[in-house]
Amino acid sequence: MSEQNNNHESIDQNVSHDNVSHDNVSHDNVAHDESILEETLKEFDPQNNAGEESVIENDIDLDTFKARIAELEGEVKQAKESTARANAETYNAQKRMEQEADKSKRFALQKFAKELLEVVDNLERAIENVNADDPVTEGVRLTHKALLDVLNKNGVEVVEPQGEKFNADFHEAVGIDADAPADTVGTVLQKGYSLNGRLLRPAMVRVGQ
Repeated sequence: MSEQNNNHESIDQNVSHDNVSHDNVSHDNVAHDESILEETLKEFDPQNNAGEESVIENDIDLDTFKARIAELEGEVKQAKESTARANAETYNAQKRMEQEADKSKRFALQKFAKELLEVVDNLERAIENVNADDPVTEGVRLTHKALLDVLNKNGVEVVEPQGEKFNADFHEAVGIDADAPADTVGTVLQKGYSLNGRLLRPAMVRVGQ
């Protein structure tokens, strides 16, 4: 019985000793963790890092970086200017092509229209020389009018300058009209025509002197 008690007391002492040791280890860890936390907080505290000693020394040359940035900015500016010039040249080329296409379209019928004017002249001569009571005369008039309407729709207009100031750009003087004022168109021998504002055929006229 005495031996059992002694064993029991020995076990209690060992357990008690282990508990004490464990408590000491726990306290040591807590203390150590608190020390690390305090050191970390102090390290990142601005008040503890103010001054010249807080500046990290390095070998970076700011002037080199500034020069490189300026160089890149210059390249970007040059690229933008080149793009702007290219866009302007493309725009101008497109406009020139549109103008040429429009000009070609407007004057594509020039030769054909000029040949039709001979038909118009013949119809007018026929109207002037036929009998007004002849049934054919009305048909000739209608044909003449229809032909002029077609020409007008395609930009052909009559230049009939009687009584106007003589203009060498649109009129061709072939004689003198004694009854007309000086430099004024008197008799129109043949009508002139223009195509979209461009002279197709000058009017043949007599001019006052």
